[in-house]
Amino acid sequence: MAKPGIERLKRITYFAAMDYWLLVPVLLISMIGLFVLNRVLSSGFDAYPMVFYKQAGAVLIGLLIALTLSLVEVPTLNLIAWIIYGTSLLMLVWVLVDNFSMIGEWGADSWLELPLIGTFQPSELAKIGLAMTSAQIFEGMTIGRLKKWQGGLSLAALYGVPLLLIREQPDLGTSMVILFMLICMIFVWGLRWRFILLGISGLVLAGVLAWLFLLKDFQKSRIITFLYPGHDPAASYNLIQSKRAIASGGLTGNLQGNLVHVPVKESDFIFTAVSEHMGFIGTTALLILIFFFLARSLYVASKIRTWRPALAYTMVGITAFLAFHFIENLGMCVGLLPITGIPLPFVSLGGTAMIVNFLALGVMLCISMERNLNK
Repeated sequence: MAKPGIERLKRITYFAAMDYWLLVPVLLISMIGLFVLNRVLSSGFDAYPMVFYKQAGAVLIGLLIALTLSLVEVPTLNLIAWIIYGTSLLMLVWVLVDNFSMIGEWGADSWLELPLIGTFQPSELAKIGLAMTSAQIFEGMTIGRLKKWQGGLSLAALYGVPLLLIREQPDLGTSMVILFMLICMIFVWGLRWRFILLGISGLVLAGVLAWLFLLKDFQKSRIITFLYPGHDPAASYNLIQSKRAIASGGLTGNLQGNLVHVPVKESDFIFTAVSEHMGFIGTTALLILIFFFLARSLYVASKIRTWRPALAYTMVGITAFLAFHFIENLGMCVGLLPITGIPLPFVSLGGTAMIVNFLALGVMLCISMERNLNK
């Protein structure tokens, strides 16, 4: 009798092989998000409760996708990586030529309007595709299948095309996330310190050039507000209200019902709502869950690097872009980082973003289960 493949083993021992240390923290984070969103949306948000039902449905659909994806074998996962990458490129081109635009509302033309689904941001899908496909290139350079110059050119082409398309939207925040993910993957692959120092010097120079020729006035205003809080009360309004809302939560939440108005509290500033409705206890629990999830992801990556480098690099890439979202969103809400339009994964309002985040979780579960079955 032939030895069963990994996919069959996953089905037979599914519950035993499942990485609950990854799955449970995400489920708890999502439950916190739904609880807080229900409170926020019920206090005067248009289309409530339908918008909340859509968010809850997105969580269930995303969870189903994640659990299904966790069953696939590695060769299938590699094929899925290129399908995701190619689909995201086509959709990024479509964004630039369709007649739908939200640039007046959000400052960037980054969304598509799809039948039944609603608005969708293809750059979110591109992050997963880039992490999975570039991991295969990094593995090729690690095992000698690709020379370094071949891998470097391949990475430049792989990342360059979506970055140029995202630049045309323009979406600086997403570009920063993708570059951060690439830097983390290069660092784990093994970059000498002199190149890291040269890269840091290049980033400083690039920052100066971006300030002079690339950044728009509202982006410069956000940076100045971060460096000099209070210099412009109008520009600092979001940050001031965010801090007030966080402070009003106390230990167990704002029980008096005098909620602080914070713009886009249901999305970019959802952390302020967590503090308002759950207090210091709730925010601490959220931070612990996020830390545990990210730490577990890196632990799994470290354990499979020697025998499955591509899976380890994929794990690092996905963890990097999720960590950037977590750190940037939490940091901007408390004034430690500049304000950007980056939502809090598994918490902020947005059905398609929620599904994409669970898609990333499915890839991570698949990799972790692969490790468990090969131990």
